Amino acid sequence: MNSILKRLTFLAIVFVTIFSSCETEKETDGPYFGNGFHNGWADQTSIVIWTRLTQNPEGNAGGTEFISISSKEENDLDKEGDAAKIHAAQIPEGLTLDDMIGACPGAIGEVKLVYYPLTNSENKTETEWVAVANDKNFTTQWKLENLTADTKYVVQIEARLDEKSKVSDNIEGAFRTPPTETGEDDIEFCVVTCHDYIRKDTTDGHKIYSAMMDLFPDFYVHTGDIEYYDKPDPWAMTEELMRFKWDRLFAMPLQRNFWSQVTTYYMKDDHDALKNDAWPGMKYGPVTWDRGLEIFDKEQFPSHDKFYKTVRWGKDLQIWITEGRNYRSHNDMEDGPGKSIYGPEQKAWLYKTLKESDATFKVVINANPILGPDRKNKRDNYANEGFQTEGDEIREFLNQFDNVYLCNGDRHWQYVTNPEGTNLWEFSCGAGSDVHAGGWSQEDERPQHRFLRVKGGFLRGHVSRESGSPTLTFQHIDVDGNIVHEEVFAK
Repeated sequence: MNSILKRLTFLAIVFVTIFSSCETEKETDGPYFGNGFHNGWADQTSIVIWTRLTQNPEGNAGGTEFISISSKEENDLDKEGDAAKIHAAQIPEGLTLDDMIGACPGAIGEVKLVYYPLTNSENKTETEWVAVANDKNFTTQWKLENLTADTKYVVQIEARLDEKSKVSDNIEGAFRTPPTETGEDDIEFCVVTCHDYIRKDTTDGHKIYSAMMDLFPDFYVHTGDIEYYDKPDPWAMTEELMRFKWDRLFAMPLQRNFWSQVTTYYMKDDHDALKNDAWPGMKYGPVTWDRGLEIFDKEQFPSHDKFYKTVRWGKDLQIWITEGRNYRSHNDMEDGPGKSIYGPEQKAWLYKTLKESDATFKVVINANPILGPDRKNKRDNYANEGFQTEGDEIREFLNQFDNVYLCNGDRHWQYVTNPEGTNLWEFSCGAGSDVHAGGWSQEDERPQHRFLRVKGGFLRGHVSRESGSPTLTFQHIDVDGNIVHEEVFAK
């Protein structure tokens, strides 16, 4: 689908969505879709759709500010692990989480989903009404199967209180299934990292979502640190506060509207699994590692049987979505052959599928860097000494290919790394806002850097045969949508 048609399709869907939302806000008492809906794990024949019911159409923009506490107080509360004290320290006396700024409390009710190909509205599939799961933050998910490759689908979801009630809200959006390995379409994609509510750069969310919507990518990858439990206002050391942060973030209009229109792959990292540099066995307040993973993997985002996947996006592009938290060793374990981030099963899968692939370009997307460079005091990723043994092994394996490219999140600066004399390329997308950028000095440009920029933005990828032969273009883009660097690879 060419870019003009994609934009016209988007505008038509957005008009319907906005019109429907305005009507339901005036005429009903809910439940509502204040968090919109997400999709995830798309391939040629399947996708997962997630949604949540809310008491209000929007987040509580006029709510009360949290009580700010110091890092020392946070550390003490974390160690003590008393949920009541954690809440009392941050929520003013007499108020509840529903009263706080950004709150978007959940609601009981039922939902029904309808979907159909954009060009064949008569071919509708309709689900039964299903109650949202009260014990999973009023969410539900559907796995749609037997889809057609390379097809734009329209999604419509309705809400009601119960079978005796009228429809109280409805939302509409879309997704695209990937083309098969024979497709020669141009493919656009975006990669982002490091967002949170307190470091957004507009009242409606992160403005990179406006810039990305102008590009209207075929798919988008969030590499993790989608939200930060271990940052203030509030420090989310309980399940209730963790859920509050997701509810607040998902209600932001820029993110909510983008996520309902674009095929998406969500990854997680330390801050949205539990806390900084988290690994198995840790706790944050009273919340265990396993519970932190469950909230992300099974409740707040589209679920999958594994947390890594490879997807073909036509003849010229195949992507790998890796998982950097679930299978890792402890960071403080002595480095050696048994210390791993990917874990044995995922690593074997990655090696096997990369060798088997005949895609023109192979893009491996990681939550964390493999090449770096990174800071000396970090011990959390393959660019650090703490995981050097496995990192060296992976770099040696990847260097045999001349068509593998690495994209990563986690680092709060944009860079392109290409160590001299190697086939290795790594593209760090950078934080989602300028206020969230940092952690590296702009003057500290190393020999392996092809590009370095300590500012926010995102990474755009574009696969095309416009010149007659396949090309893969990577562009670093700033928060306003301006191209600040470009690398082009041809085959």
